[in-house]
Amino acid sequence: MALWGNNDNISSVGTVSLNYATRVVTGAGTSFGIDGEGAAEGDVIRFGIRGQGGTYFGDAVIASIASSTSVTIASTMGLSGAAIASTSFSASQLPKSSVLDSKYSEAGYGTADSLVYGVNQAGGLLGSNPAYYGMSEGWVGVTTYVDGEGNLRVKKETLVAMSGITTAPVDFAYPTDEA
Repeated sequence: MALWGNNDNISSVGTVSLNYATRVVTGAGTSFGIDGEGAAEGDVIRFGIRGQGGTYFGDAVIASIASSTSVTIASTMGLSGAAIASTSFSASQLPKSSVLDSKYSEAGYGTADSLVYGVNQAGGLLGSNPAYYGMSEGWVGVTTYVDGEGNLRVKKETLVAMSGITTAPVDFAYPTDEA
């Protein structure tokens, strides 16, 4: 199992629910691991949507796949603890280390202003705000905040510099002027 891959939007079809006690994710309309399509063991599953009024619950690493509608996650440490039922999701090959990094973890950081993105050459501009320009190709952590004078500030941190990120994530448009 690689520490990261090059696809930032493997699957996002259907909805999921999580049983925290068993760490089993049950999907409706999902296609986990079917014929090489959809999420696979070692991929990261993001519960909910950040920004645009969505609810984000956090990220977890998929430990095993039982069927096209059932996976088990390795840990719930990167999740908020709130009930996850019939919510949207996305699967990604983002760096697994970012799941338990308190800066990017919903459980540890608890705010909707830090997230990891896969940035390809064509998608190097996030939104229309010039503050997001100039992101390097690869896996990038983006943190936004408003300073004491009301100005939007953006911190871009390259986690893995690489070429070949194949798709933009479902929530790629998140940081556009939301802060």
